Amino acid sequence: MSKNISRRDALKTIGLTSLAATTIMDYTFGANKNVIELKPEVNNPKHKDFDKPLTCIIIGAGNRGWGYSRYASNYPGEMTLVGIAEPVKIRQDKFKAEHNLEEKNIFDTWEDVFGKPKFADFVIISTWDRLHYAPAMKALEMGYHVLLEKAIAQSWEECQDILAQAKKYNRIVGICHVLRYAPYFIKMREIIQSGEIGDVVSIQHMEPIDNIHFSHSFVRGNWRNEKESTPCLLSKSCHDLDMIYWLLGKKCTQVTSFGDLNYFTTPNAPSGSTLMCTGGCRVESSCPYSAKRIYYTNKRGVAHLIDLQPWDTDKVLKAINEGPYGRCVFHCDNDVVDHQIVNMVFEDNITVAFSMEAHTSYGGRRTRIMGTKGDLVGDESNLTVFNFGTLKSITYKSSELGKEYSGGGHGGGDYGLVHNFLQAVYQEDESLLSSTIEDSMESHYIGFKAEESRQSGGKVINL
Repeated sequence: MSKNISRRDALKTIGLTSLAATTIMDYTFGANKNVIELKPEVNNPKHKDFDKPLTCIIIGAGNRGWGYSRYASNYPGEMTLVGIAEPVKIRQDKFKAEHNLEEKNIFDTWEDVFGKPKFADFVIISTWDRLHYAPAMKALEMGYHVLLEKAIAQSWEECQDILAQAKKYNRIVGICHVLRYAPYFIKMREIIQSGEIGDVVSIQHMEPIDNIHFSHSFVRGNWRNEKESTPCLLSKSCHDLDMIYWLLGKKCTQVTSFGDLNYFTTPNAPSGSTLMCTGGCRVESSCPYSAKRIYYTNKRGVAHLIDLQPWDTDKVLKAINEGPYGRCVFHCDNDVVDHQIVNMVFEDNITVAFSMEAHTSYGGRRTRIMGTKGDLVGDESNLTVFNFGTLKSITYKSSELGKEYSGGGHGGGDYGLVHNFLQAVYQEDESLLSSTIEDSMESHYIGFKAEESRQSGGKVINL
């Protein structure tokens, strides 16, 4: 290039370069006529019609238990709920009315369930994380198949015990890695496994938890404390670790992690704050984490406050004034991290960077996957695949899931999971379920080792 290039020519060159960049971006992110709506798979040729519904007992009849129980309401030919174990009377009554449960099959504790001879095909364990291990071990001993909420257990050793117990009694244990059953992630895996974007080179993946969601579940709520639950990486983001492992179909060989609890701590409490939001706090009206604003004014997450009941002003205010969700977010007993990064190397030298973030105004997992023939970008609503050779892209939309799995959370993944688990149990063939405990152990191992790395200052750990 001539050293005497004029300013006008330089600007022209820059302009052309900018236009070229814009054109390339338009191929990927601009108006795209090639848009396909994603639907759940409902005609799997390996699936069979049920001659009678399978019977189920739910242990832990909270929000997740209620969600799974609704499958029985919507698909009575496949599943019937015959019993629950739940200490909260309000929840007992709600399940009894919805599923016409016999009083003799409503129990306060999981121990009471197993005090009777086996009376169902399988159990769903959706208790707090710290209460997964004991009922899972006992259920398998008594001959029940088990659908177990993640995280599997609080330690790697307990996870191994449950796996060994499942093998000993030849029972199917499904883990609730529901993202594997969402049409959005199924399509993402199909693209990768088909070679459409060539060989995967690297992945960037982020879980933006949403700051209000995080304050609800991981500061005030049930997953705030590691001893009460599990590290946030396992209680929340083992979905993501599992999804990355499942997408690639390869094992992780190295992991390192950093993260901490930076913000939701007592030293960060504003001057004039009180232990409860309604305790005379002088900054409550302007605080983004005001319990009154979140639960009463904006009505977010209210069902958790009043045990899945319809809105009731007096009950909501009582819960805010007296319950755990009315606490100041800077004066709780939380200790789980509010941000964490996990860097991994998978087989074939595929590098993966994962970030779990509490401080976002939005949810919806963000994923970028780079391959040798193309790349893909997704946010759980739209999934755009770009081809380097043709300079064309296809966008898949997951907004419309079809009536088959409507009502199921996680983009249709909740009902997809239950449907596949029922088929596996009905046909006594665990290969019909992708999230068996044996397969899900891989991502749990990554999670436990990532936590080991984080607590040791980011040491690189060979798996």
